[in-house]
Amino acid sequence: MITTSTVAAVAMAASLGSAIVVQDQASLRSAPRQSAQQQTTLWQGEVLEVRGERMDYLQVWDHKRERGGFIRASEVRRVALTEDEAPALLAVLRFVRDTPGAEALGIGFTAAWLQAAPGPVLAGGQGAQALETLGTLADRLAHRASAVAPGKTPGATLSAHLDVAQGYGVRFVSYAVEGRMQVCYDGEAFRRVLAMPQAAPDQRARAALGLTRPECIDPDLPAHARAGVQEWQAQVLEHVEVAALPTYLRNRVQMRRAMVWSALAYQQARKDIHGPDVAASAARALTELAGVSRNDLPDEDQSAYNDAAMRVGAVRWALVPPAPVPAAARARPTLATEAGAPGETCVLLVDARHGPQAPLLRRCTYGVVWASSARHNRDGTALALAVQPLEGWRELWVLRKTTEGWVADVLPPAAAAPETGVAEWAGWVPGGQRMLVAREARTQGRYRRSFEVVRLDGLAVERVTGDVAALPLFQRWQDAAWKRQTLSLR
Repeated sequence: MITTSTVAAVAMAASLGSAIVVQDQASLRSAPRQSAQQQTTLWQGEVLEVRGERMDYLQVWDHKRERGGFIRASEVRRVALTEDEAPALLAVLRFVRDTPGAEALGIGFTAAWLQAAPGPVLAGGQGAQALETLGTLADRLAHRASAVAPGKTPGATLSAHLDVAQGYGVRFVSYAVEGRMQVCYDGEAFRRVLAMPQAAPDQRARAALGLTRPECIDPDLPAHARAGVQEWQAQVLEHVEVAALPTYLRNRVQMRRAMVWSALAYQQARKDIHGPDVAASAARALTELAGVSRNDLPDEDQSAYNDAAMRVGAVRWALVPPAPVPAAARARPTLATEAGAPGETCVLLVDARHGPQAPLLRRCTYGVVWASSARHNRDGTALALAVQPLEGWRELWVLRKTTEGWVADVLPPAAAAPETGVAEWAGWVPGGQRMLVAREARTQGRYRRSFEVVRLDGLAVERVTGDVAALPLFQRWQDAAWKRQTLSLR
């Protein structure tokens, strides 16, 4: 937010006149000439106190750097910060709002408008609009900073824009995530918009979306604290009236709700997979995703839709209760789970001769074991199991019988650092040597979905395609229940 000290400094300068820098790399010079020594470089959005005019230059004082000089009048916009000027400042702010790269300039004009507008206007619809614009500009600036390629530092312009915004009291937080920096706006302006009764439904929706970005949760938070943040995010999104929104904006809110509720389902399952809230949260996530109108998704929202679908798909087994083992199948090895070390779940493979004390196979994980997903092949020599180690990332465990006993192999959604993805069993191919797998993932910013024929021995991919109709084995042997329940065929 714009701090009190900044507003006071702007007010002090108002009696002599102020100017907002409108161009990047503007020069503050020692004299009103192009050949004069450059004192410093100024950036769009910075505010200066005007102390005089000489030729086509303004004589100014830079309170931030505590130095004076001259700047070309064409490189600044003079502002009086009076009530009469407030409408003109708001008009400029509306124009700058949707101009990429002008976030720092927009934040500067927001500060000027907040100083010029009278109290009743600040508390009304225009005040909500200005605050929502401020949050949008800060959020977009943070997104630009996060989009810098790993291993590279932000350019001088981007760093300067962040510095200008922080000079107005706009706060950012940053996290190290997989070798890159995630920069996030702290959301103070958005919180104020949600607290204003005069805020319009679309303004509330954009504020809620800005406050509930999954990537902006501190990755170092312990599980209980992370779950608390997600519960708060769900409450924020609940206060958005989607019926009054344009279709594209309603879609964005519902996709975000699907992401948040799926994350809650995962956190609740980690605590107690049989708890009553797990299935309810997963069902809510699926309902929100189903409410998205895909025909009204703009191109820039396709990525968010795929991510929401993968996150919901990762917890879909919470909606399927474990099925009783048929009497005819009791001769085959069956799956059991037990608690291991604190936070661990151990998977046991048992049969009539090998009980929990001496199982055929024992493997432990800190992820969520979706026991209801267990599927045997016809010969009883292999079993597929869904295990979710992270939010939005579900792996496929393949337990298979070899000449040396039972072994467990793991098939991840992608051979890269976990981001968002699902790998799921889709059917057994007769013969006991192959199975069908559907995988989709987003890693390093790229999305990929594939349907594969995988050999059980070593999980080598025998055939792969992005179109399920192009794989005859998939068409013939895909499991009917998988086809009915999966989100990979959306």
